[in-house]
Amino acid sequence: MPALVWSDAMSHAQPDMDTTHREFVDRLTAVEHALDHDPDQVAPSFGALLDHTKAHFSQEERWMGAIGLVPENGHADQHRHVLDVLHEVRGVIGQTGDAQILRRLISELASWFVAHAQMMDAVLAETMLACGFDTETGTAARPLTGKAGGA
Repeated sequence: MPALVWSDAMSHAQPDMDTTHREFVDRLTAVEHALDHDPDQVAPSFGALLDHTKAHFSQEERWMGAIGLVPENGHADQHRHVLDVLHEVRGVIGQTGDAQILRRLISELASWFVAHAQMMDAVLAETMLACGFDTETGTAARPLTGKAGGA
């Protein structure tokens, strides 16, 4: 069984966010599947996970900025930390050729993602709704005023 399986409990009623989160789960599962069944696909599937995660986090951070959240916040800090770990693991694999470190990463990312989505992303989704944020135009009808903290 995969380390992480999408469920409606992970949904935030923000279609673009939910789609991106499902894609993250799918890419994480693809890395796990490659480790178990198709070693030639480990590097490409991990690369796809890394690329997707960069775009995913960048998207959320653009949304945060558009609704008036300051760039220095715990949510974005978590994103940076996860990307640092992904890059470090890629470097370890490149140096050693041993992709088994990914098994631990998958487990840790699955746990982190559930907590992050339930806390940080839930707050972001609620704030987007309260601000009347439109993900297609990137505009908020009622942006936060002053120096808002992080979602």
